[in-house]
Amino acid sequence: MKLVFAVLLLSGIIIIGCKGQEKKENVIMPGAFKMLSQSIKGDSIDTTSTSLQQLKIFTADHMMYANVNSPDSISSFGIGTYNVNGDTAIENVLYNASDSTNDDTARTYSLVIEKTAKGYIQVIPEIGAPNQKVKLTEEYEATGTTTTSPLDGAWKQVKSLYIKGNDTTVTTGLQYKTYYAGHFIWGQTWKDSLNKSHTGIGFGKFEMSGANKVKESGVASTYSDVRGHDFDIAIELNGTDGFTQTIDNGSEGKVVEVYQRLKK
Repeated sequence: MKLVFAVLLLSGIIIIGCKGQEKKENVIMPGAFKMLSQSIKGDSIDTTSTSLQQLKIFTADHMMYANVNSPDSISSFGIGTYNVNGDTAIENVLYNASDSTNDDTARTYSLVIEKTAKGYIQVIPEIGAPNQKVKLTEEYEATGTTTTSPLDGAWKQVKSLYIKGNDTTVTTGLQYKTYYAGHFIWGQTWKDSLNKSHTGIGFGKFEMSGANKVKESGVASTYSDVRGHDFDIAIELNGTDGFTQTIDNGSEGKVVEVYQRLKK
């Protein structure tokens, strides 16, 4: 599991007396978050990493995470819906991918959330691992803004075209994208000529630079031509539940992608 948040920082857990019983108010999740550390502990494993680049975004009803391991550029991402119950966030992951594997089997994870001065800590007390159960702990720092946009939400790509001159090519593969709290994440899977699957991700900051324009600033990605680069993207809104984005690369052609909003 890997993850992100921040328009509203995670609220802490407030204990209220009620006829002798403790009641925990629901934690508030929407926002964008950068992971600071990830710890995995089990019978035969005890590791902590602070080098994994991971962002996690919670919208009002969806969550998406993406990460890349800088030394080898291996990437992972996941997306799904979520709800909260007291100090627990229940994530219903509908799709996840890592390197050359991907999985569309629905899976549910219960995350115990603890507020910190920087953001929050999430703990999955028991998560499956080969021949054992392990405890997964991840610490996040809030990094989002209170800025809103028409693109806020979780989206699935339904069409992708590469146009160069008079030639148009329909590109294949699967891609999800999430915008929220001034941040974005996209994750994709595709197959090469040998039918081997690959995973690619990108995340960073964005801002609406006009009514029909968005500027994306890549922070981390599987691909070197995304990391540290800005992209001016033309946007055409198709009502409230769809949009088309066009990236014009001049003489190299343009990429047109059509997205549909994910519903809970």
